[in-house]
Amino acid sequence: MHKLLSNRRTIFALVAPGLFLFVFMVCFPIIMSAYYGMTDWRGIGSYQFVGLDNYMKILFDDPVFWRSLMNALLLLAATLLLQHPIALLFSIFVTNAGRFEKLFRTIFFIPAVISIVVTSKMWVSVFHPNYGVLNKFLTAIGLENLKQDWLGDPNIAIWCVIFVIMWQGFGYALLLYYAGLQGIPKDLYEAAELDGAGRFKLYTKVVIPLLRPMVRVAVVIAVTACLKQMETIFLMTNGGPINTTQFVGNYLYKTAFTSSLYGYGNAISVIFVIVCLIITVVMNRAFKKDVGEF
Repeated sequence: MHKLLSNRRTIFALVAPGLFLFVFMVCFPIIMSAYYGMTDWRGIGSYQFVGLDNYMKILFDDPVFWRSLMNALLLLAATLLLQHPIALLFSIFVTNAGRFEKLFRTIFFIPAVISIVVTSKMWVSVFHPNYGVLNKFLTAIGLENLKQDWLGDPNIAIWCVIFVIMWQGFGYALLLYYAGLQGIPKDLYEAAELDGAGRFKLYTKVVIPLLRPMVRVAVVIAVTACLKQMETIFLMTNGGPINTTQFVGNYLYKTAFTSSLYGYGNAISVIFVIVCLIITVVMNRAFKKDVGEF
């Protein structure tokens, strides 16, 4: 091993393929995006160099971009504050379901394995103002005054979309916490019970602290999923009505490929990468502090 590490040529030969792929597949596209973001290129033909005009417009004169970014952060907050605590509670329920454990585990994970196209179109039908199941149900139970154009009302549509996205990803969150619970030795449960700990103290003082590594994994996955969200938005509302359900991925797609503003679309992607890097740095620092305290 010492001879291998001392041979620089061998080390370079081993590292070079991965380094080449990283530079070619990650660094080079980012550099080219940053360059084209400083042009007015429309995908074909010639283009003019416009400097930082696109970036300045995005930062200071593009409310749709900031609305799409805020929607992603709103989805992230709802995911961490609602979806994950509920998923944790249900994972505890599934773990203690006895002979029905496999049945409940399968039922809760079904939305995660069904195609996003299928589930998105299903919920579009549910929310339809005329023949949707939701409005028909409200009419049937005498709450006709609560009927809404769920995906057409700018004040309601974003909450409907967030609900659907959380429903689609609930199974993954539950499975993560379920796996974490399975990794806790049964001896700890027995020791806590012998010490007189009730069910509430058992989970708050023993189980949940031991789940902190899995919580960190779940948070990283949640942040990634919320920031790159596009498919459900594209299939359900395409960012409407009036961009109230717009997310960065869908906005970038519409700008570059529908409006043919490739230069401006590249500028959006570069700024979004910077935002993601900032969030990554903040998460890493928070996790390091958490590990130190633990």
